[in-house]
Order: sequence, then structure tokens, then C-alpha cells
Amino acid sequence: MTLTLYTNPQSRGRIARWMLEEVGAPYETVVLGYADSMKGADYRAINPMMKVPAIVHDGRVVTECAAICAYLADAFPEAELAPRTPDERANYYRWMFFAAGPMEAAITTKAMKIDTTTDQSRMAGWGSFDLAASTLRHAVAERQFVAGDRFTAADVYVGAGIGWYTRFGMLPQDAVFDAYLERVESRDAYKRAGEKDDALVAAQG
Repeated sequence: MTLTLYTNPQSRGRIARWMLEEVGAPYETVVLGYADSMKGADYRAINPMMKVPAIVHDGRVVTECAAICAYLADAFPEAELAPRTPDERANYYRWMFFAAGPMEAAITTKAMKIDTTTDQSRMAGWGSFDLAASTLRHAVAERQFVAGDRFTAADVYVGAGIGWYTRFGMLPQDAVFDAYLERVESRDAYKRAGEKDDALVAAQG
């Protein structure tokens, strides 16, 4: 079995790293630079988008953080990070895809300081930023974890997003978000992943 993570420690690659640490399988890390190796022919053959992260598992390429989380949960069932029941599965896919789609679009639009009109909000899949943010809050307010009463791969993706958005002021401070982050960020895998990426940042100077 070969498993390689292509990443940069100052990127969404941290999400894939966290998921890999949750899975517990050995993996190799290849660190790419934004201005050089990420744009090189070797990496473009893996991800034509020239974005990180990507993983290569036994020759199979997976890109996009939500897809990486879902793939690894299925590829390593012993980690018990995939949904077990129909109820878990419904919540798992609903909220992972919501975070990867409407919420990501709403955050990106806000970060770019693009204000949508009422008519544009009707066309947009995320509606408005306020609507998307309140919907995300609902996802983590009504249960302990995204899919139910236990941690799954969906919490890696959703938790990483909420952590990023709140720390950079893209989401308002909220006790519901804070309580959820306390639950997911207390995990050993999260801490290990952070330590590894922080060490890479320090080494880069």
C-alpha cells in the first residue's frame, strides 16, 4: 500500500492531513510551493487545477478536500469514520456537501467583497451569506457531531471549515460554533496534524 499527500502547510492541505491522521495509515508527504512545484508538469499530471491537497493511494488520485475525507473514510473502514446507519449517512452527506458547496461559495463571495442583489441571491446556490451561515450553525447545534452522536469524516471537513472561518473573522463569533470546535479540535489526530504542519511552516522560515 502506498499513500502520498501532496500539500502545503499553509493551505487546505491541513484538512487532508487531519483526515490522514484520523485514519492512522502510514503516508508520505510531498510539500509543494505555490510559485514553482505546484505549477510544474509533474504535479499538473496529478491535479491539472494546480491546487493542493491531493492524495495518491495505490495509484488512485483524489483531489478536493471533501472527496479526500469521504474517500479515506471508505478506504480505511477500520477507522470507523464513515457513516454506519441510514440516519448517519443522510446527515453525513448532507452537511459535507453543504460545507463544500453553498458554504464555501458564500465564504468566498464574502471574502471577495462581492455583494449579491436580491435577484442574484435567488439564482445563487447559497442564497446569501447570512442564510448559509445560519444553516451551518443549525448543522452543529442540533447534535453532538455532524452525522449524529459520534465523530465521522464529515466532522473533519466541516470542523476544519468552521475553525478556519471563525479564526479569520469570516464567521461571527458564536457559542454554538465554539462548543463544536472544542469537541472536534480536542482529538489527538487534530493535534498531531497541526503539529506536523506547524513544523513545516517553521522550517520554511
